Amino acid sequence: MASSRTKITEIVTGLAMMGFPSVDRALAVRPDWFHNVTDDEYDLLADERAQGDFESDFDTAWHHGERFLASADGLRGRVPDRVEWQGPGKPPGYDQIPADLRVDHVFLVSCKYGSDILYNASPAHVFDRLLAEKRGDRTDWFLEVAPEAYHDLYRRSVAAAGLDDMPETVAQLDGETRQRLKDALPTRGAWPDELAAPYRDFVNAVSVATAHRWKDNLADRSDQELMLWRLLRFQPAPYFVLGQSSDGTPLRFRVGTPSDFRRNYAIRAFDVWADAMGQPMVRWRAELRGARKPIEGHVEVRWSRGRFGGVPEAKVILDTPHHDVANYHPIA
Repeated sequence: MASSRTKITEIVTGLAMMGFPSVDRALAVRPDWFHNVTDDEYDLLADERAQGDFESDFDTAWHHGERFLASADGLRGRVPDRVEWQGPGKPPGYDQIPADLRVDHVFLVSCKYGSDILYNASPAHVFDRLLAEKRGDRTDWFLEVAPEAYHDLYRRSVAAAGLDDMPETVAQLDGETRQRLKDALPTRGAWPDELAAPYRDFVNAVSVATAHRWKDNLADRSDQELMLWRLLRFQPAPYFVLGQSSDGTPLRFRVGTPSDFRRNYAIRAFDVWADAMGQPMVRWRAELRGARKPIEGHVEVRWSRGRFGGVPEAKVILDTPHHDVANYHPIA
C-alpha cells in the first residue's frame, strides 16, 4: 500500500503538468484525463492538503510538475491530453523502468523522493545474476557465502539469549524459531558485548565473500558495462526522474539510454571491494572515459526482518550525487 506521501508526490506532480493555476484548483477539478486516480485518492489528497502536514511535499511536487511542463526536454509548454498514474500496486511482469506517471503515452516519469536506493533485491539477483534475471529467491545468502561465521554467530546468540529447544544449526531455523531468537536480541543498536566480536567476524566474512563472488562474475569489460547500465537503470527508451534526494537536493533529470552512454563514455575500470561498516557491505566504483567524476555506490546486505529475521536482502545505494552521474542529464 502506497503511503500518503507517495500518493501526494506522484499525483500532484502529474496534476501540475496540466496547466492548472494552483494545487487547490487542480484538486477541485479532479480532471478526468488524469487516469487511474480515484475519488478516494483525491479525497485523501484534499484531506492532507487541509491538515497541512505535507505542505512541503505538495509544494515540491507541484514545482517539479510545472518545471516539466515548461521544460524543453519535457512538454515544452504544451498541456498533455492524457496523464496516467501507474498506481500503488507493483507492475506486472519484469518492468525495468520505474515509471510512476505516463504522459501522452510517450513520456515516462519516475517520482523519487527522499531515497538514494537504486534497488532492493535479493543478494543472488545482484551478485550472481547481475540484475539480469529476476525471479523468486528464498536463498539464505549468509548461509551461502559465510556458513561458518554465520553458524558461530547463531550458536553464540542462542547461548547469550538463554534459549532452549532451538535448532542445532542456523540452517534448521524456521519461521517460529527465527522469531524467538529475534525477540530475544536487541532490536537495534549495538549487539551485546559477548556477541560484538562474533558479529564483527560475521560481517567481515560476508562482506569479503560477497565481494569476491561479485568480482568473479564481472570478469570481463562487457559484463562490467552491463552491470553499470543495470545499476543505474539505463533502458532502451529514455525516461525522467523528478523528486528529491535524501539530503533534500531537487532531482530533475533525464536518464539516457545504453546507446547514449556508449556514444559519450567508456568504462575504464569497474571495481568492487568489501567494506564492513557495522553490517555486511560491498562498495562499487566505475571510472569512465569522458566523465568528469567516477560513479560510486554500495550494497548493504541485511536481514529483511531484523536480526535473524527473514532471508537477507540487498539494498543497492547510489553514493555519487545524481547530477554528477554520467548519462543522467539535468533538465531545465
